[in-house]
Amino acid sequence: MRHEANRSSSDEWLVTNGLGGYAFGSADGVATRSYHGLLIVARKPPVDRKVIVAGLTERARRMDGERIDLSALEHLRGWRLDGRHPVFTYCIDGMTLEKRVWMAHGKHTTYVRYELIDGAGALELELTPMLTERDHHAVRNHRPDDAPPADLRILLDGDAVAARPIGVVRTWLREETARGLLDETDALAVAPISARLVPGAAVTLTLTVEADEPVDAVSALAETRQRDARLLAAAGARSASSFVQRLVLGADAFVVRRDVDGVLDGRTLIAGYPWFNDWGRDTMIALPGLCIATGRHDEARSILRAFARFVRDGLIPNDFPDDAQMEPAYHTMDATLWFVQAVRAYVATVKSTGRATGDDSFLAELLPTIRAIVDAHLAGTRFGIGMDPADGLLHGGADGVQLTWMDAKVDGWVVTPRRGKPVEIQALWINALREFAAWSGEASYAAIADAATNSFRARFWRPELGFLADVVDGPDGDDTSLRPNQLLALSLPHPLVDVPIARSVLAAVQRELAVPLGLRSLAPSDPAYRPDFQGDRRFRDSGYHQGTVWTWLIGPYADAVARFGGGPAAARAILKPFQAHLDEAGRGSVSEILEPEPPFAPRGCPFQAWGVAEVLRAWRAHGGI
Repeated sequence: MRHEANRSSSDEWLVTNGLGGYAFGSADGVATRSYHGLLIVARKPPVDRKVIVAGLTERARRMDGERIDLSALEHLRGWRLDGRHPVFTYCIDGMTLEKRVWMAHGKHTTYVRYELIDGAGALELELTPMLTERDHHAVRNHRPDDAPPADLRILLDGDAVAARPIGVVRTWLREETARGLLDETDALAVAPISARLVPGAAVTLTLTVEADEPVDAVSALAETRQRDARLLAAAGARSASSFVQRLVLGADAFVVRRDVDGVLDGRTLIAGYPWFNDWGRDTMIALPGLCIATGRHDEARSILRAFARFVRDGLIPNDFPDDAQMEPAYHTMDATLWFVQAVRAYVATVKSTGRATGDDSFLAELLPTIRAIVDAHLAGTRFGIGMDPADGLLHGGADGVQLTWMDAKVDGWVVTPRRGKPVEIQALWINALREFAAWSGEASYAAIADAATNSFRARFWRPELGFLADVVDGPDGDDTSLRPNQLLALSLPHPLVDVPIARSVLAAVQRELAVPLGLRSLAPSDPAYRPDFQGDRRFRDSGYHQGTVWTWLIGPYADAVARFGGGPAAARAILKPFQAHLDEAGRGSVSEILEPEPPFAPRGCPFQAWGVAEVLRAWRAHGGI
């Protein structure tokens, strides 16, 4: 994809290293977020992420000796993604300069390569790294006598360069201003590094905290290209559309290493870049798209096995803390049920796509854990989660705790508590019962599912509205808000409603919630609807699920449309707008959320795992190639 220079300078790019580390920046090289930098390392992969190299001042010297700042848009002719690597093109005095950024997989090493493509004469570059060591969520004040990061090494074409600080540079982070956060930070400027370029020649700046000598730039670039080719081959995407290929490569950013006291010595999924770590819910929703639809079965198995080891009281962790000595958090009502769905996706034989493994031995390994999960939900577990014996439906809720995916919380205020019996929880619960009944051969669990299904139809269907209630038996009664959560009652493998009701629900969702790249989280006709998502943290979080469009919901929506509203072709038509999104705001990925009103501008986390995953999974599931 290519971005022309007359586009907004706020265009952003991302490269990752499979450890939770990354390089992230704007097209013009000007830092606008605390997360921008050329080397952000995960000290305890994939967390404890520190900004080490905050940026790079890049100047070129004209023939007459005048210095030109490459961040000036008048010289930036455009940028593109070559595979996953951003390549920037500059024009200086008739000469074309290209810059490429990439990271070594499995290493905290970033390469920045400059090549003079054409033109007469030579070009002198002056490169000034900006160094710090701070949490990527935070800002820092530096003193001139501060030392640079002790383990950082800088090399130019393989030769070590001394990182000698010469001053402190303060940067205004305008995106953090817009988010109501601290918006100024310091970095140590070091002595400029000079490099001379002639046409056809290249120089590479290497930034690393690895103790071993980094691979030379030519070999490192070749290795990344070979790895991308292997990923495409494993996904069966070598001859697929460029859309699928970009999604497959985009998916790789989120598959990372996770070590917790040597127990979780395997893989996990980062929920999104730059600010999320790995979350149980996000991981289980994203796993079928990121790992199974891409042929990464070993990694899927590693992730499922790792989370199974941490089941407590029938729940998987909602998230792992940065501090490995702390207990994981289990405050989730749906992540564990999504775990069962992820297992189903792994072991199922999907003949139409050939994406799943049919690994019965692995299912046998996990079956005792799944039995413990189902039985704990039957008996009752933490946070009031348990089956109501009167109707077979699953209830949950506790003071000050957000248990569903609509989990915004501000200063102790749970914005959308959804206590009681949420609609999507019932769909996940009944599907889990049916899957376990089939795997175990125990008909009693299927009987519970049958009873719960009958209760669901009696309790949730509202014929006067034409759609399903969002929550029943809440503290204040039933909540009949029109939300997208009811799509799961249509989209999961075992739908909970018959065809006429499903089509009525789908019509309501299409009428008020569906937009080109996702689903509104609340209907505009609702008095609580929020038409925008901007401002400080409190204002943003209070509207996070009150109208804001979520891209991951496009997957369940496409599944429901394929089943009840037009077949696979109609589902693919819903997903096609993401082809342009990858080229524009998507930066080769999928944004977390969008504004709920036209032009549906991207907001939130710019690189989101379950967005990429659900687009890729649904596209391939419904015949996209």
